[in-house]
Amino acid sequence: MKRVGCLGLFAGLALIAALFALVQMWSGAGPLEADRNVVVPEGASLTRAAEEMERAGAITSARRFVLLSKLLGGSDPIRAGEYPIPAGISQADLLELMQQGKVVQRLVAVPEGLPSVLVHEALMRAPELTGKVAVPEEGSVLPDSYSYERGETRAAVLARMQQAMDRYLADAWKRRKPGLVVTTPHEAVILASIVEKETAKEAERRTVAAVYSNRLRQGMRLQADPTIIYPLTKGRPLGRRIRRSEVRAVNGYNTYSMAGLPQGPIANPGRASIDAVLNPAESSALYFVADGTGGHVFADTLEQHNANVAKWYAIRRARGEME
Repeated sequence: MKRVGCLGLFAGLALIAALFALVQMWSGAGPLEADRNVVVPEGASLTRAAEEMERAGAITSARRFVLLSKLLGGSDPIRAGEYPIPAGISQADLLELMQQGKVVQRLVAVPEGLPSVLVHEALMRAPELTGKVAVPEEGSVLPDSYSYERGETRAAVLARMQQAMDRYLADAWKRRKPGLVVTTPHEAVILASIVEKETAKEAERRTVAAVYSNRLRQGMRLQADPTIIYPLTKGRPLGRRIRRSEVRAVNGYNTYSMAGLPQGPIANPGRASIDAVLNPAESSALYFVADGTGGHVFADTLEQHNANVAKWYAIRRARGEME
């Protein structure tokens, strides 16, 4: 009886040792020596994914990985995609990575005020995207950073950018201040694009929006320099001073030669500029000019504005920027 008992004890201990070794094998450090990305193809089974991981050196045996996954890893399915595999990852963590779909995330950045021609260039430069896409309609993209996965189409990423603008504009329009000079969301985007190009200072966006709203309400020309540049470059930097002939040019955008809003946006405005147009500051200002610090000084009358312009010219002469 004692012998049988000892054999049973030894068998039990052996089983415990085997289970412990199995758990250690599952949760212990793996063989991968350096971080690398591995692609699990669309529709891949666990076996196919394991073969890709073995080929990449993340595990030593695809067959063993599949067996341990079924015994110890739960039943959640794996997801396709490009995975960032860290050096020494355990088999347990590797399976969890694929089950949770923690794929490599890449970003396309769209800064506030970026024109659509440059949004298009950013999409076409983005690595690992597929397909071509046309230049989006100006003002249709919400500036932000957009994540994407390897193999995704440029059209799909652009659609997310435009859907984000549609959602934000619809929500902002519901919150708009009563009695605005802009009467449609599209007009709000047009005016917001001008505000975006005129100031980068958060604190003065609503006042700039108020100036242009006041001018529109009184039938004054907006006289916004960026609207002169847009038909010349489609929003790219002009790289020189504006010529007198360009100030006088008659087209659908130049607000020096026409009253009212341009025929369309001149950039893709961000959230803050949209909000500023839909809730402008309480101000009677009709003019503004640079103040030499990166911001602007505002005026209610032409006389005040001319005095501010004279101060700005004095600053520029002192800097050697003009005679």
